[in-house]
Amino acid sequence: MSGEASFWLRVYYEDTDLAGIVFYANYLRFIERARTEALIEAGVDQRALREELGVVFAVRRIEADYLAPARFQDRLRVTTRVLAIGASSVDLGQDVWRDGTALFRSTVRLVAIGANARATKLPPVARAALEGLRGADESRPRLDDP
Repeated sequence: MSGEASFWLRVYYEDTDLAGIVFYANYLRFIERARTEALIEAGVDQRALREELGVVFAVRRIEADYLAPARFQDRLRVTTRVLAIGASSVDLGQDVWRDGTALFRSTVRLVAIGANARATKLPPVARAALEGLRGADESRPRLDDP
């Protein structure tokens, strides 16, 4: 895998409000699903990280921009790429697209959490896998350090 992962979904009625427009919080669900699939594609086995190393990923921070509405029955593509990798965190750019038009843009910081419920170093196996998702988009700012 190199640079970016794509996840496709269709907007169902349950995702919308009475006007048939995607409810704003559902974009977070969409990017969560896409993030899980991107990590699997990159070779990050989150179950093994948890069971063998006691490490899980937690969302530390999200910045989101709602640019245009998605509607009932739209087919959407969610893209995920690594913007930066720190000692215990990874910043991801996740965008939602319809037919080449950006509807939603987000920057998500994931932090590796150890068994003591505190930030821990990214396991080398996860770091190596995440390198494959590193994007070239320099126009996105890195989130402030926690």
